[in-house]
Amino acid sequence: MTGFGRAEEITDDYKLSVEIKSVNHRYLDLNIKMPRRFFPFEAEIRNIIKKYVSRGKVDLFINYLDFKDKASGVYLNKNIVKKYLDIGLELCKEYRIVDDLKVSHLLNLPDVISIDEPKLDEDKVKSQLFKVLEEACKVFLGTRESEGEKLFADINSKLELLTDTADNIKERYPQVLEEYKSKLTLKVNELLNGASIEENRIATEVTLFADKICVDEEVVRLFSHIKAMNDEMKLDTGIGRKLDFLAQEMNREANTILSKSTDLNIANYAIILKTEIEKIREQIQNIE
Repeated sequence: MTGFGRAEEITDDYKLSVEIKSVNHRYLDLNIKMPRRFFPFEAEIRNIIKKYVSRGKVDLFINYLDFKDKASGVYLNKNIVKKYLDIGLELCKEYRIVDDLKVSHLLNLPDVISIDEPKLDEDKVKSQLFKVLEEACKVFLGTRESEGEKLFADINSKLELLTDTADNIKERYPQVLEEYKSKLTLKVNELLNGASIEENRIATEVTLFADKICVDEEVVRLFSHIKAMNDEMKLDTGIGRKLDFLAQEMNREANTILSKSTDLNIANYAIILKTEIEKIREQIQNIE
């Protein structure tokens, strides 16, 4: 489910901002971008996010600006630089390599530069961060709940259409049998040139046909899955995977109804079922 939340805190000493956004994903995929000073709190940050979201591709951005600008100490390790240069010169002489070494190359080598960051009050920094993070998460949750209400209404309307379509199939089935019986009787009479035929012979053929195309069990199960989905959607959290399972089961019943159908009307109803169920499955991917 998509969502977005942002919060910030600005004081005389610093500006701290947190942004969180998400798009659809089957599982929780959390990516965090933040300054080094917050690295020690990553595990706790992830636990906070998990309180608000359990599915989705979530991107979290944390930015921090220190107005006091207590500059960190940056130091050049000259001994290490000398060793790198000595090795480079040795390679050039021994293997006749043209020396194209630049300052930018040296600066990118390990341990050439050391950064001495000022000691932080971790409890204070954590308190500042978690306060703003919680505020951003609450805004984020609000946008997801707003979208969830729209999804709920959309899926409900589709479930109502599924119910109506299943009712149409249920009503159409006896008509199909009656039409088959009439056609069979007419065809037999034509073949026998008006000679009489026992009614039980016709009844036997109709019974065999009815058993072949019977979709009563499929329709009953379909009604059961629709009710289960309606009930499940009234719950607060953790319903996405259950809804996905129910949609798969509904699709299974629709496929069976279509495969058994010899009537154009019932076949069309089954196609409507499959189409709407697929739409529901797509929407369910947005739900936790």
